[in-house]
Amino acid sequence: MFLLEFQSYKIILLLNFLKSVIKIIFVINAFSMAKRVEDLKVIGNKRLNNDFFILDLTGNTKIPDFLPGQFAQVRVDGSPETFLRRPISIHDVDYEKNSFKLLIQIAGKGTKKLSELVTGDILNLVYPLGNSFSLPSGKDKILLVGGGCGIAPLLFLGKYLKSNGFVPDILLGFRNKERIIEFEEYLTTGNVFVTTEDGSMGEKGYVTTHSVFSSNRYGRIYCCGPDTMMKSIASYCKNKDIVCEVSLENLMACGIGACLCCIVDTVKGNLCTCIDGPVFNVNDLKW
Repeated sequence: MFLLEFQSYKIILLLNFLKSVIKIIFVINAFSMAKRVEDLKVIGNKRLNNDFFILDLTGNTKIPDFLPGQFAQVRVDGSPETFLRRPISIHDVDYEKNSFKLLIQIAGKGTKKLSELVTGDILNLVYPLGNSFSLPSGKDKILLVGGGCGIAPLLFLGKYLKSNGFVPDILLGFRNKERIIEFEEYLTTGNVFVTTEDGSMGEKGYVTTHSVFSSNRYGRIYCCGPDTMMKSIASYCKNKDIVCEVSLENLMACGIGACLCCIVDTVKGNLCTCIDGPVFNVNDLKW
C-alpha cells in the first residue's frame, strides 16, 4: 500500500514538473517573439495632481509598434522594499518623437519612487506586454469607459480608433473635480463625458449611471477601472447584447506568464492576465 502511494506521489510530481517545463518553454517562445528588456531615458515627468503623474520615455532604438491595451513591467530602482516590477499601461505614443507615456497613480512606495524620477534618469522596462483591444468592424457606435487610474489605456485606444476612422464617446469617472486628469487630451480623440461622485463637474454619481447609456445605442464598449465598475458595465452589455471588452488590473509579478499570480477564471479555463490579457471579452469571463 505504501509503495503504491509512493509511486502515485512520484507520478504526480513528474506531471507537475512536465507542466512547468511546458509552461517555461511557452513563455520563452512568447517572450522571444517581440518583447524587449530595455533601459529607457526619462524625458519628462509631469505631475498631474497629488496622486497621478506621467512619465515620458524614449530609447536609443526605434520604439515598437504598440497596440492599445498593452502594458510594460517597470523596474523600481533605489527602493529596497520594492522587489517586483510594476505593471503600467501604455498611456500614449508619439512615433514622431520616438517616445511613449505611462500614466501612473501613486499607490505605494514603488510608485512613489517612480514619481521622483527626473529628466535624464534611466528606467528599465520589459515591454510591450499583453494583448490588445480589438478594432471594431462596421460602423458601430463606440463608448470608452474609464474610472480613476483605469483611464490610462484609453487615451491611446481613443487615438488608435480615431486614426482608423472611428470617433468614440468617452466616459470618465472621478471622485471630484480636483482629481480629473487628462481631460483636454481626451477631447482630441472623441466626445468626452464626465462623472464626479460629488457633482463638482459633469454628472453627479458613477459612470454606470450616466445618461449616455439611456440616450445612445452603442454597438461596442471598452472599459477599464475598478472591478465593481467593470462588472456592472459587463452586466449591462450582456443584457443589451453589446460587444464589451475590459482591461483587467490584476496583480502581476512577472508579466510573462511564469509566476501564475494573475490567473483569471474564464470559460476557457484559468488564464494569465499578463499574456492572455489584460484585455478580455466579458463573455469569456466568469463574472
